[in-house]
Amino acid sequence: MSPFANLKLVSGNANPNLAQNIAQSISSQTGSEIGLVPSRVERFNDKEVYVELYENVRGEDLFILQSTSKPANDHLMELLIISDTLRRSSATRVTAVIPYFGYARQDRRTKARTPISAKLVANLIAQAGCSRVLTMDLHSAQIQGFFDIPVDNLYASPIFEIDLRRLFQSNINDLVVVSPDIGGVARARELAKRLGVDLAVIDKRRAQPGEVAEMSVIGTVKDRKCILVDDICDTAGTLCKGANLLIEEGATEVHAYITHGVLSNSAHKRIEESALNSLVITDTIEIDTDQRESPKIRVLSTAPLFARAILSIASGTSVSSLFQAKNIEWLYGNSDLPLFSSTNTE
Repeated sequence: MSPFANLKLVSGNANPNLAQNIAQSISSQTGSEIGLVPSRVERFNDKEVYVELYENVRGEDLFILQSTSKPANDHLMELLIISDTLRRSSATRVTAVIPYFGYARQDRRTKARTPISAKLVANLIAQAGCSRVLTMDLHSAQIQGFFDIPVDNLYASPIFEIDLRRLFQSNINDLVVVSPDIGGVARARELAKRLGVDLAVIDKRRAQPGEVAEMSVIGTVKDRKCILVDDICDTAGTLCKGANLLIEEGATEVHAYITHGVLSNSAHKRIEESALNSLVITDTIEIDTDQRESPKIRVLSTAPLFARAILSIASGTSVSSLFQAKNIEWLYGNSDLPLFSSTNTE
């Protein structure tokens, strides 16, 4: 019997396009048709979440595909209620596939009398019946320790590496990877090491919370193509200021590679008006029309990688092997990475 015979997928409403693409990628990789379990995930008039499955899942290995993105509370409740539904329907195992883990930025107490919301959400997911979590680029590594169940944290950096090598294959040595702040140095250093290029850091000094008083660049960016790297882009304010600073310091181009494109409060307009040549994000969060049509925003698909990780979990094989670009490049073929939207790559 195939190790994937009992594998089934169910999706919430957070990112239906990604869920469908993951199902298609799994089908392609296994040669068997694996679709999404027919279901209803709806709201009553008072906005309570209601879930109903139209297929037997008794004894099956279930994977819930659901980011906890905007509106975070609604999508989190969908995840919890779907999990409870599967547990009460006698699923053998329930794995929460959360491409974007909301509340991750509340991973510690920054002031007195504040919560650690990421820990609370971890408890809720486990209590709802999930026995495992699969996610991507958690805001901080410590969040894995908040869970009392196994957590597999994938990385977007191998996808970024593949894309960058294809775009800049003739002049890869002209690149310099830039961290937009001190806190993101480890992430930027990892990508720089993968590419074998230099690293620079933008140092920010704040006059008061939320207000940047001074920014300076540590490292050499003059006459270089800069690659800004971060896990989350929300309002894009700091990212755009960083791009403008790099151009002032002599950079010839600035491209940003961000895993989770939250892009709130007209962030796409700030990006279009900034010195950024392009913003590359992944599809862990549903892409809206404005972002899809933006001439500077390009979207890389995570579906092949999540599909492979799901198959690894289902068959009990290594997930960590997917952390290396050489082990996943075949998932994306020899042409451009799958895109939801394409832009210039100047």
